[in-house]
Amino acid sequence: MSRHQSQATGFQGCPVLGVGLGLRRPLLEETLAATDLIDWLEFTPENFMGRGGQSRQMLARAKAEFQLVSHGVSLSIGSLDPFNQEYLQELDDLFTWTQPAWFSDHLCFSSIGGDYFNDLLPLPRTRETVSHVSRRIKTLQDRFQRPVLIENISQYLNSPDDEMDDAVFISSILEDADAALLLDVNNIYVNSVNHGFDPIRFLSEIPLRRVVQIHIAGHHEFPEGLVDTHGAPVIDPVWDLLRWVLQRCNPCGVMLERDTYLPEFEELIPEIQQIRQIWRATGQPDVAKTMTAQSEVGYVAS
Repeated sequence: MSRHQSQATGFQGCPVLGVGLGLRRPLLEETLAATDLIDWLEFTPENFMGRGGQSRQMLARAKAEFQLVSHGVSLSIGSLDPFNQEYLQELDDLFTWTQPAWFSDHLCFSSIGGDYFNDLLPLPRTRETVSHVSRRIKTLQDRFQRPVLIENISQYLNSPDDEMDDAVFISSILEDADAALLLDVNNIYVNSVNHGFDPIRFLSEIPLRRVVQIHIAGHHEFPEGLVDTHGAPVIDPVWDLLRWVLQRCNPCGVMLERDTYLPEFEELIPEIQQIRQIWRATGQPDVAKTMTAQSEVGYVAS
């Protein structure tokens, strides 16, 4: 069975996967049948941790057809709370079974004193936060022995304690922790409109060599500003940002993120094809067909 090409720059051990899609239950059958369209799938571990039955069967079927990556929503990597050890053990058990190429979560906090919110809250951009988050990323890298990606979030407020802008903040954490980035280009666009900055300048100021995965998604516009809903088609300025990024770095994969207002699968096909077209036009490599459950994805620490 052929293996994926290793990433030429950045993080050793991360396979180049190509074009992906999020694993969503309402679109399961169409997704699993689309092996000619999709190279890999991203799953949300919280939907499967500690579960059997149909959930386990769903993930097993996805694992049999596609290489998987994990994208969590509950790690609360910036929280002052200690990591939830039960949660980490459940993650570990799931990773042992699914063997994701990497796992990611958001650069945010979502818990205080053991109480969790259904939201991704921005962190104060301070030197103390950089040190705190970097230490926690290193703890996760040591525990799981696989690449840890942090994702830039859409944020709708700034902290009065901020000491630096978002590009410097993200860059400082990535460099200090020697971590990888899950770059969400739609989040950058949403933040640029809501907070009034140039998205290209932002992208020019972060270490693109650390981008392993890219999310592209749609958003909704309200009188108060843009909201990252993952529930609408991708707009042209966001496609332009994706193209700009892919002309300047070599990530391992780009995926369409659609979580709400799920349309029929056929409506997603043109967007998946658009990702493929941009991927190829910017010189990214075509990849061999997805690895199955028996394939091994190694992690060599950089």
